[in-house]
Amino acid sequence: MWDQILRYLYLKKKDPNAPVNTNIKLMHGMNRISILLFLFAILLMIFRLVFKR
Repeated sequence: MWDQILRYLYLKKKDPNAPVNTNIKLMHGMNRISILLFLFAILLMIFRLVFKR
């Protein structure tokens, strides 16, 4: 699972044996965006918790 996440975020080299398909590229792009938004939201929640307004 972590291997796949690291590949989505371009932190690990792509698998050379993986099939190249436009649909797969689009799916990975959407997954990358959703992971980044999720991490941003978590960081924002932690920031607001630490620095209560």
